[in-house]
Amino acid sequence: MKVLNCKWLIGAALAVFLVVGCSISAQTPPEDQANTPLIREEGLVSVPDNSPLRKSLQVAAVEEESIERPIIVPGTVEADPATLIKVVPPVSGKILQLHKHLGDVVRKGDALFTLDSADLAQAYSDASKAQAALALAKRNVERQRDLSRAEISARKDLEQAESDYSQAASEAERARTRLSLLGVEPGKGDGRRYTYHSPIAGHVIELTGAQGGFWNDMNAPIMTVADLSKVWLSAGVQEKDISSVFVGQSAKITLNAYESEAFTGNVRYVGAVLDPDTRTIKVRIAINNESGRFRPGMFAKVIFNCRPHKAAVIPVSALLQRGFNTQVFVEKTSWQFEPRIIKTGVQAGDRVEVLSGLNVGERIVVKEGVLLND
Repeated sequence: MKVLNCKWLIGAALAVFLVVGCSISAQTPPEDQANTPLIREEGLVSVPDNSPLRKSLQVAAVEEESIERPIIVPGTVEADPATLIKVVPPVSGKILQLHKHLGDVVRKGDALFTLDSADLAQAYSDASKAQAALALAKRNVERQRDLSRAEISARKDLEQAESDYSQAASEAERARTRLSLLGVEPGKGDGRRYTYHSPIAGHVIELTGAQGGFWNDMNAPIMTVADLSKVWLSAGVQEKDISSVFVGQSAKITLNAYESEAFTGNVRYVGAVLDPDTRTIKVRIAINNESGRFRPGMFAKVIFNCRPHKAAVIPVSALLQRGFNTQVFVEKTSWQFEPRIIKTGVQAGDRVEVLSGLNVGERIVVKEGVLLND
């Protein structure tokens, strides 16, 4: 009897323990369920009321702003072709004297060098012979005209004399033109000394000839004279950016030699032909260089400021990288978000242009959005 009573008491105690345990379990939710920060369902991410993420996430609307898209390309300083001349003498000869040396200031019309030229002597000789032949032909044609009027000579003799005179006049003109192209006049000079005078003002920036040397290369310059008070900055703009570059457009220039300084210039020329190898067009910017700081051959970075345009803009902090795509979280309802892939454009400071995927006024997570990622 006592044994049965003990068994009954033990069974009753177990039953009470199970009932109480089940009741406690039913009333108290599991700890991990109570502290669930996110709920993912059907492609949406929800943040429950008791989630600690509500204190971290910040949501704001997509705004529309005026934004400029800069085009950044490398550039090179070049001399203005209109104010640079490579002095190639039109005749060969010995360099008797260099009137200007490397770095010298040159005024228009200044003598640059003098040659002792056999070519010039030959040109003078040809001009003298042509002039003598013309005088003889003129006297002959006048005599034949007198004889023809007196009916002493045949008509054909007069015609031949007139033909000879015409040929002599043509040859004399050719000889005078040759001397004129050389910059000399018949009967002036000693017939051998040729002095070249500068057609422009500037400085001697290159000198390859030496006094006493013989110069017979008609394709090589003895010296180069250039006016560098104005230079070009030449930049290659990619094909996709051609529509954004125009004459008169302002540009910011940073030279490798003066990285701490920025210069400005305006586009003066946009190339009409695309380079088939680099797929770029040549854009030239005129730069005032009276200080002489811009030297041909210098490398630079050029930033073209394009026309401002209205665009949807969001903070850079809203962007999340998902593989090769850029993603943001868009608010669908209160504290419920949808991941969306977007395409971005120009970045200006801490703001970035949205090209597609978002509309102005939509609300997105702008801070700590990475906490919503898988």
